[in-house]
Amino acid sequence: MRKLHLISATALAMSLAMPAYAQNAPQADEDTGFNDEIVVTAQRQAQSLQDVPIAVSAFSEEALEKQQIENSSDLQLTLPNVTFSKGNFTGSSFTIRGIGDLCVGVSCDSATAIHLDGTPLLSTRLFETEFFDLGRIEVLRGPQGTLFGRNATSGVVNIVPNRPDLNGFAAAGEAEYGNFNSMKAKGMVNVALGDTLGARVSGFYLKRDGYTENLFDGSDADGRDMYAVRGSLRWQPSESTTVDLMAYYFKENDDRARIQKQLCQRDPTGVLGCLPNRRDFGATNTNSTFVGVLSSREFLTTQGIPAALALGSIYGPDTNANFVNPANVRQVRTDFNPEYKASEEQYQARIEQDLGKMKLQVTGFYHKSSVDSRQDYTLSIQDRAGFAPALNTLAVFAANGIPTGLAAPAFVPGSSAYFAPIAAAIIPGGPNGNLCTSDTEFSGMGSYGGQKICAATPLDFDRSNQGSKDWSVEGILSSDLDGPFNFLLGGIYADFKMAENSYFVNSFGIDYVTGILGSFNSFANGLPPSLLGTPYFRNNTDNLHVKSYGMFGEAYYDFSDKLKLTLGLRYNNDKKAVRARSTLASFLVPYNSTSAFSSPFVGLFDADPGLAGNQLFQERSVAFDEFTGRAVLDYKITDDNLIYASYSRGYKSGGINPPLQPIFAVDESFAPEFIDAFEIGSKNSFAGGTFTLNATAFYYKYKALQLSRIVARTSVNDNVDADIYGLELESIIRPDRQLAINIGLSYLNTKVSQDKLLSNPRDPSGGRADAVIIKDITNGSNCAVASRSGSAAGANGFVNQVNALINAGAIPGLRAGAGLRPTAAFPADSGLAATGAFSVCGALSALAGTVGSSFGGVDVLTAGVPVNIKGNKLPQAPNFKWNVGIQHTTEFDNGLTLVPRLDLIYVGDSYGNIFNGRINKVKGYSQINAQIQLSGREDRWYVRGFVQNLSNSNATTGLYVTDQSSGLYTNIFTLEPRRYGVAAGFKF
Repeated sequence: MRKLHLISATALAMSLAMPAYAQNAPQADEDTGFNDEIVVTAQRQAQSLQDVPIAVSAFSEEALEKQQIENSSDLQLTLPNVTFSKGNFTGSSFTIRGIGDLCVGVSCDSATAIHLDGTPLLSTRLFETEFFDLGRIEVLRGPQGTLFGRNATSGVVNIVPNRPDLNGFAAAGEAEYGNFNSMKAKGMVNVALGDTLGARVSGFYLKRDGYTENLFDGSDADGRDMYAVRGSLRWQPSESTTVDLMAYYFKENDDRARIQKQLCQRDPTGVLGCLPNRRDFGATNTNSTFVGVLSSREFLTTQGIPAALALGSIYGPDTNANFVNPANVRQVRTDFNPEYKASEEQYQARIEQDLGKMKLQVTGFYHKSSVDSRQDYTLSIQDRAGFAPALNTLAVFAANGIPTGLAAPAFVPGSSAYFAPIAAAIIPGGPNGNLCTSDTEFSGMGSYGGQKICAATPLDFDRSNQGSKDWSVEGILSSDLDGPFNFLLGGIYADFKMAENSYFVNSFGIDYVTGILGSFNSFANGLPPSLLGTPYFRNNTDNLHVKSYGMFGEAYYDFSDKLKLTLGLRYNNDKKAVRARSTLASFLVPYNSTSAFSSPFVGLFDADPGLAGNQLFQERSVAFDEFTGRAVLDYKITDDNLIYASYSRGYKSGGINPPLQPIFAVDESFAPEFIDAFEIGSKNSFAGGTFTLNATAFYYKYKALQLSRIVARTSVNDNVDADIYGLELESIIRPDRQLAINIGLSYLNTKVSQDKLLSNPRDPSGGRADAVIIKDITNGSNCAVASRSGSAAGANGFVNQVNALINAGAIPGLRAGAGLRPTAAFPADSGLAATGAFSVCGALSALAGTVGSSFGGVDVLTAGVPVNIKGNKLPQAPNFKWNVGIQHTTEFDNGLTLVPRLDLIYVGDSYGNIFNGRINKVKGYSQINAQIQLSGREDRWYVRGFVQNLSNSNATTGLYVTDQSSGLYTNIFTLEPRRYGVAAGFKF
C-alpha cells in the first residue's frame, strides 16, 4: 500500500504544473494569471513591468489566486532574495537582499516600507491578515525614497486594492473548506452609481482550528478567527479629475501562537539554563532564571531571610527537572493557552487632477492599529512539589508572624501583618490550594491588588501589546512633457503616536519573591508592610511621538529613444520623542496601595540613571535629517531588451534604546543606517514574448546597520558595517498557449565588514578557556571573569576565593551562610571551554583589583567577554533561493478549462542572529504547493482543489534567543503544516 501511495503521489506531481510570475506573455486568450502584460506604478506612473529599470516583481489578482499567495508568508516564497518571518514580541518583517527589521524597539523604523497604493503604513497588522480583492502587489528590491513618501533601505511592498469600476455591476464570491476545520469566505460587490460614481465593497472571513496540539489539556492552539472589510468610492466628475475614498477595518480574536516552540540543550549546572551547542527538545533549567535565583535558599540567606521560605536551591532539582518537551514542533505542553487580539483601521482620500501636461495627486491618510497577545512564557508546566515546604512556612508566618526562637513570645508581635497579604494574594486557598499569579494589568499591583489568575500549577506567561495611530498628507506633481525632459516632485508629512506599548513577564515565582523580599525589607526598616513593585516585569513605553517629513523628486532626460538618464534626490527629517520605563521588584509598595506608582517609596525608583535624581520615566528625544538620492542610466537595445545601471543612497533614521534592568553598559541611542547600493540589470523578452529573462546583480556597502540583541530582559540595538552582494534571475518560458514554465533563482552573500566587539548572551565566556561564566544570584543575569594572564586557574581561583568570602559573610550587604560552591565544568558536549559558578557579579567587580591581583589579575565583564563578529553573516539572509513551476491549461469544446499546477520552492541556509554558529543556523528547506482548477465558460464559476506544503515539512524559518534571566532558550518559527482543501467560487 505504501508503494502504491508513493507511485500515485509521483504521478500526481508529474501531472500537475506550477504558476508563473505575473509578467508579460504573448497570448491573453484564457485567464491563467500571467498572460496579460502587467502594468505597475513602481515609478509613480503606469508602465509595463518590463520597461521599469528597477528590480521589481509584480503579482496580478489572478496570479495571487493561482499561486496560492494568500498572505505575507506565502508572498515571500516565490520572490528572489526575499524572506518573511516572525520576530521578537508581536513583530514580523520582510527581509530583502539581507536587509530587514533587524532593529527591534518602538523607535525603530522599518527597513521594508509597506505601502497601501503608494501610501506608507507606519505600523500595520498586514502580516496577520489575508489578501483579498487586490489589483496587484508590487515588490521593489533595493533602497527607495526618491519616488515614495516613506524612505526605505531594503525595498517596498506596495499593496494595491481594486478600485470601483464605473462601467457597471460586478460581483465575486468564494467559499473554501480545508483540513483543520478551516472555513474561509471572500466576496466583492461593485456597483456603478451613474456615469461618474462607483462603489465597491469586499471582505473576507477566516476561521480554523489550531495547528498545534496541547498535550496538557488536549486543546489545539494557533487557530484563526478574523475578518476584514474594505469599502471604496470613486467619483470622476470629469475626464481630468478622479476622487477616491477608501475605508478598511480588520479584526482578529483567537489563539494565534506568537511563540510556536522552544528548544534547549539543557544545562545541568543551571548557570546558563540552556547550553550553546545544540537546539534540543529540552527544557531550560529554571535554577538559572530570575525566580530561580532570587527564591533560592542561597540568595535568601545572604539577605538574612530564613531558608525555610526558599522555593528551592540553585544546586537542587528545578521546577522543569521532570518536564518533557514533546519532540514535535506541532505539539506543546502548556498550562496557559495563547490569546491574540488585533485590529486595524485605514482611511484614505485621494484626488488626481490632470493639468494638461502635468498631473497632481494629493493623498490624505489616517490609520489606527492595535495588538494584544499573551502566551505561556516558557511553554512548560512547572512542578510545584518542591514549593511545599516554603508555602507551608509562609502560611505559618501569615497566621502567626516571624518566629523568635523563644518560648515566649514565640512570634514577633504584629509581624504577621507583613506576611498575611502575601498568603491572601497568592495562596488564598492555603499551601495546597491553587497558586495565583499577577494578571498583566497596568496598576502595578497585580495579585496584591486582586488582579490575578489562579491555577493548580505555577503559571508563567507574557504579554505583548501596542496601540498606535498616525496620519499623513502627501502631494505629488508629475509631468508628461513632449520634449526629452520630465520630472516628478513630491512631499509628505507624517505624524505617528503610540500611547501604549508594553512587554510583561508574569509568574507565580515573581509574585512570591516580590512579596517575601518586600515584607522583610519593610519589616527590617520599620516601614508599613510592603511588596517590591512591580510584581512582574514590565517594559513600558507610554508615549512615542514621531514627526517626519520628506521632500523628494526625480528628473528624467531622454538622450534618444533608447537612452535615458534618471536623477533623484530626497531630503528626510525625522524627530522622535520617547517616554519609557522598566520595572521589576524596583521599589517598596504598601500592600494596601491601589497603584504601585502612588507608593510613598516610589522615590527609591529611578527609571533614568543618566539624569541626576530619581525619574519615574526615562525621556529621550532624537532628531535626524539626511539627503539621499539615486541615479539610473537605462538603454533599450530593442523594444524587448533593456539594460540599466544604477546607484542609490539609502537611509533609515536612528532611535532610542529602551531602559534596562539591571543596568548594563549599552548606548542610550543608536545611529541612523546608510546604504550605498550599486546595481546592474537587464530585462528581456524573446521570440514574441514566449521567453522572458530578467537578471540583476547588486553590491551594497552598508554603514551602521542596526542590529538587535537581548540584554537585561530587553531588546537593545547596535550599529555595524556590512557588505552585501548578490544575483537574481527571473524567467518565464511559454512555448505555446497551454504550457508555461517559470524559474526564479537568487544568490546572496552578506558579511560584517568591520571589527565589532559584542558579547554573545549564549556564551558569556566568549569561547575562552581561561574564563568563568557567572550566574548572578541577585538578578539572574550572567557576567564573566576572565584571566589577564591567560590562566584558567587564576580566574577559577579568584571566583572561588570571592565565593568563600560571601559564604563567610565578609562582603558588605551579604549575610553569611550562602553555601556557594566552587566553579565547575560544563558538560563535555556543551561547546564551552570555560567553567561556571553561581556568585554575585557586583562583589566580583568590587574585589577584582584587590583579591584578583593575587591570582594574576582578572577582568569582570558585566555583559560577558566580547567577541569580534567581523566576517559573520547577517541574520535572515539565505544564501540561495530558487523556485520552479509548470502550468498547463486544457481547453474543452464546451468552454471549460482545466488547469493543474505544481510549485516547488527552495530557501537556502541562513542564521537566526548575528553571532552565527551551529546553534543559530537555520537550515535550508523546501516547500511544494499543488492545485488543480476547473473553470466554467469565461471563468464565471470555478472549483479548485489545493494542497500547500505537500511534504508536510516542519522546517524552521526563523529564531531568536531569550534573555539570560529567562534561561537562554530558543524560540523557533516553522512552516505551516500541510494544508489541503477545496474551494468554489463565481465571478460576474
